[in-house]
Amino acid sequence: MTPIDRAPILTAAEMRAAEAAGGEGAEALMARAGVAVAHAVDRLAANHAVLILCGPGNNGGDGYVAAARLAAMGRQVRVAATGEPRAPAAIAARARWSGAVEPLAGAAPAPVVVDALYGTGLSRPLADAEAAALARLTQAATLSIAVDVPSGVASDDGRLLGQVPSIDVTLALGAVKPAHLLQPAAAACGAVRLLDIGIATASQASVNGPMRLAPPGPDDHKFTRGMVSVVKGRMAGASHLAAIAAMHGGAGYVALLGATMPGAPHALVRRPLDDAALGDTRIGALVIGPGLGRDDDMRALVERVLATDRALVIDGDALHLVTPERLRRRGGTMILTPHAGEFAALFGTPEGSKIEAARAAAARSGATIVFKGADTVIAAPDGRVVVSGEASGWLSTAGSGDVLAGAIGAMLARGLSPIDAAAMGVWMHGEAARRLGAAFVADDLAHALSDARAGR
Repeated sequence: MTPIDRAPILTAAEMRAAEAAGGEGAEALMARAGVAVAHAVDRLAANHAVLILCGPGNNGGDGYVAAARLAAMGRQVRVAATGEPRAPAAIAARARWSGAVEPLAGAAPAPVVVDALYGTGLSRPLADAEAAALARLTQAATLSIAVDVPSGVASDDGRLLGQVPSIDVTLALGAVKPAHLLQPAAAACGAVRLLDIGIATASQASVNGPMRLAPPGPDDHKFTRGMVSVVKGRMAGASHLAAIAAMHGGAGYVALLGATMPGAPHALVRRPLDDAALGDTRIGALVIGPGLGRDDDMRALVERVLATDRALVIDGDALHLVTPERLRRRGGTMILTPHAGEFAALFGTPEGSKIEAARAAAARSGATIVFKGADTVIAAPDGRVVVSGEASGWLSTAGSGDVLAGAIGAMLARGLSPIDAAAMGVWMHGEAARRLGAAFVADDLAHALSDARAGR
């Protein structure tokens, strides 16, 4: 039972393919999964009695195996079920459970309840009686645990198929599933922990997590640590926030182009917004968009920036002044950071899961996409994806996106690949928010990047 940072993310179809590639039968896989669940429940449940809820399929079969193992370990365990299992491996697992099986609808509560009703691949809501029983039993429990995914969520896109109670801990079997990270399902999963069930998993999608960055060495100087230039917009405070974030996010040299900001740090370089500044070959990342404005003059400024060969972070208003086709023609290194409204304005209404939408946008534009939100999906044009789970609700404050643009710019200027720069910037942003706790503003967030990056 391990944290999910950097773990692969598999859809239901990809998970079935991984299971089939292992060449083992369903019963052998179920035996390993059920035993892994039992040992995790044993660790989590302390000395409390356990009630396992079993459905008719393989997820229910995992539950029967777990119940038998817990009983063999001397645990007090009961089983309640929707009815007799229908999947062959689940039928065999039920036969090896020697205890009683109670009807789900009439089951009495227990301090610890384990939801093994339905797993990945579910495409319909639970029956009303099943949903009511699950809600009643989880609400009465001190601790609720889901096997693989909470019953009633769509594992591939994070939709709620009906009323889904909030679970305290979800035990992901073999690999993380999209629903563990994508909203609104992720909010119902609670803490997600990964169980190794002996299946080789590989995917182009993975969970975001911190990367180990080497500290500056004896030969480093401000430019080897990365130069970020931020373009001033109509709202100078937004570009100032992005610049401060780039400084605290790790850039060695940050220039704010076109602004004189009273009270700005002395280490922040102010330069005129001219062709010499835009074309400075030392720039590792050029950030445009925070507080930019959307008038014709700003549209022309965006075109000037696109005409450079610098690596770009394009945020905020600038996303309304470009098209995917223009970006693809431009080429080069570009990271776009849209929230849902900006994404729809640039790429149209998203189709499919947030992961699928971000992948399609990256392929269409040739840019790395940071599709922001309570869940953030980062997609590269080659199909690789990194997903960050539930973020602090306190990030819903003016300027937090400007801070993120600056943090990503710092990582890009440092020399990380676009997808790694975006992923590390998103992680630092979330970690800074976590450290601040409640009731912060974006200025606090920008300064907190230093401690998040340094791990202090």
